[in-house]
Amino acid sequence: MRISVLFGGESEERDVSIASAAEIIPALRSRGYEVLAVDTAHGALDTAEEQRVLRGGVGIEPPSGAHLQAMRQGGSSLRLPTAVGSTDLVFIALHGGSGEDGRLQALLDLAGIPFTGSGSLGSSLAMDKDISKTLLRAGGVLTPDWVIAPFPSDDASFARAVGDRLGYPVVVKPTAQGSTVGLSIARDRESLFPAIAKARSFGPVMVERFVRGRELTVGILDGQPLAVGEIVIPPDEAFSYEDKYQAGAVREQFPAEVPAAVAEAARSAAVAAHELLRLDGYSRSDFRLDDDGRLWIIETNSLPGMTATSLLPKSAAAFGIDYAELCDRICRLALRQR
Repeated sequence: MRISVLFGGESEERDVSIASAAEIIPALRSRGYEVLAVDTAHGALDTAEEQRVLRGGVGIEPPSGAHLQAMRQGGSSLRLPTAVGSTDLVFIALHGGSGEDGRLQALLDLAGIPFTGSGSLGSSLAMDKDISKTLLRAGGVLTPDWVIAPFPSDDASFARAVGDRLGYPVVVKPTAQGSTVGLSIARDRESLFPAIAKARSFGPVMVERFVRGRELTVGILDGQPLAVGEIVIPPDEAFSYEDKYQAGAVREQFPAEVPAAVAEAARSAAVAAHELLRLDGYSRSDFRLDDDGRLWIIETNSLPGMTATSLLPKSAAAFGIDYAELCDRICRLALRQR
């Protein structure tokens, strides 16, 4: 079977996507698949280009806005090279932007090309944190209170409203970004507006009640929960971009050392989120376990990272599924579903 792996693109998660593809492509080849590497910002890559592009790792910060803007002004865009149409399956290794928000999925559907992961509806629902949290809450899944920052939002009345409704500290983040890009913790009114300004450069902004506690995560594969993991960080901090992609930056425990009832609650909530958001194939949900033992879902990722340090592969490995088998199962699920 011939598989096109789509990665790279022009989103702030470009480097993460390249790092995912650098793991996925050799894993699929080890399972006997013929693989075409496709950077959606540049097209299909030959062997030399593939080796050059996939050597890059993930830095401590996302690519600069100037670098991404230069790529966009250079005429690059979401594209499907002719060679993709002759493959049996597309493995989507993109993160963020048009690769994760449903636009690519809609394009592949229209072209009649099977692809991994969720469809256009589920992808768009999961990508928008305001919509996804609304659906999760309506479905009975506990999620922290939030408000959407108006524009402009630099007035005292909004800061007072945040304090009255949510209390400080709060998490300030773009509504449609991943990998904690643009995210800050505002611990008082004075730090709220700089945090909003930082997030605003990536689009609409959400202000969410900060839940002090432990960071847990659960992967889903074929509708079934994998192992519960814990990212061991200080209870008053957030899991940062640098923490996520720099090997050894934080300790990650799989399976998490939590009571059986907490693990089961996390697994059940991850399944519920997967279903409520109309997701297919695989996903990953992230939680905070507060000091009173309550479990709060923060977000669900329709295309979770697949780098060497990513959480979904670790959740699968703790469940007895190695990396190459995980990639193989994701492909077979896609062919079965589409």
